Amino acid sequence: MKPNKYYLSAFTAFVIWGFFSLALKPLHDYPSLDILFYRVFYATVLLLVINLFFRKEAVKSDWNSLKSMTKKQRLKVILLTVTGGFLLIVNWYLFIFAMNHISLKSASFAYLICPILTTILAYLILKEKLSKWQWFAVSLSLISCLILSFGDLTELIYSLIIALTFAFYLITQRKNNQFDRFVILTVQLVIAAIIILPFFPKYSGDVPQESLFYILLTFIVVLFTIIPLFLNLYALKGMNSSAVGILMYVNPLINFLLAVLYFKEEIDLIQIISYSLILISVVVFNEKIVFGKKPLDCARGDKS
Repeated sequence: MKPNKYYLSAFTAFVIWGFFSLALKPLHDYPSLDILFYRVFYATVLLLVINLFFRKEAVKSDWNSLKSMTKKQRLKVILLTVTGGFLLIVNWYLFIFAMNHISLKSASFAYLICPILTTILAYLILKEKLSKWQWFAVSLSLISCLILSFGDLTELIYSLIIALTFAFYLITQRKNNQFDRFVILTVQLVIAAIIILPFFPKYSGDVPQESLFYILLTFIVVLFTIIPLFLNLYALKGMNSSAVGILMYVNPLINFLLAVLYFKEEIDLIQIISYSLILISVVVFNEKIVFGKKPLDCARGDKS
């Protein structure tokens, strides 16, 4: 059985994000806030241009749908969208700061914890049901994270906060599926830009002069921001948050391989065991797809 389009969208998004360090690491000499400012502003302008000039019908359709809603429905959509924009900007800043100024390990570890937190939050908040095999996969992931967590307390705290912000993003956006995902993403980045705009004059550094900064920024905005975020939001139309969350393990697995094969970082037996358990947990959680038992659809059905 072939995975459905939502599964493939989520999987592709996290594969792309797994290579994010290739574009971000060369910018480690630049302040984290500068990278964040330019990333958000660049992405926001690009998305606005695309929507206003090439996707007018989608924008108009969503606007009419919003106006036709009850006051309570509109308030819910606005709240979820604003919350999503806020969580994105916090998550991005902490991730950039952790990767460039704490450690690559702390940034990667955040996305080892995040699927567990997402699954638990989805179970508690969204009442998503999991099979015994899926709970077993979550347990394997938890064991792996506990093994890797022994070390620097600062790294652990950053990892937990980064993980929580993205977990809550997935949870909130699972409920925010009434509109075109590209339009929602644009609005969220506009919100993110508005949030950080007052801080730009005081906290931004000198305008970068090196062409490498803008070349890498373009890759970060297009390849590592717009495309995977859209794929992620699209996947949430037809998958449970927990299922999307567990696929997030593809990201740190690729990070781990890059750290070993490309950045030549040293590894030990504990790390090998831990990441092996993570790989097993991904397979076990998605055993219905891997072994072709049932389609991996949302527990409540596809509402797109």
